[in-house]
Amino acid sequence: MSSQSLVCLDVGEKRIGVAVADVGIRIAVPLLTITVDGDELRTIAEIVERESGKTIVVGYPRNQQGESTAQTAYVERFSGQLTDIAEVVFQDESLTSVIAEDRLKQSGKPYQKADIDAQAAAIILQDYLETYYG
Repeated sequence: MSSQSLVCLDVGEKRIGVAVADVGIRIAVPLLTITVDGDELRTIAEIVERESGKTIVVGYPRNQQGESTAQTAYVERFSGQLTDIAEVVFQDESLTSVIAEDRLKQSGKPYQKADIDAQAAAIILQDYLETYYG
């Protein structure tokens, strides 16, 4: 029996970070960053199909008081378009971009904003795995 794969998205208005994980292995890996250019839904569908993903985990943004923001509404609207591709679940993404950038700085290698997005998606997905798959 094959294990289930998860695809995670860190949704932004310019870029979408993507990470993947096999729930059997429970290690989230940054995959790539998609540029928001009108083709992003097709690209996400192709990734979900290639990874045999049944669930898309979407980072859920809130402010530091835990309240919804304009970005929360944007992510909710965008995620509504994903339900034809796979089941969509949300995972809190508080501070994941800050943590992602810190990790990339510590690696000592050059990185771009897109790398932060993919790394943030991996952190969101790792949090989800630890919450729901122990």
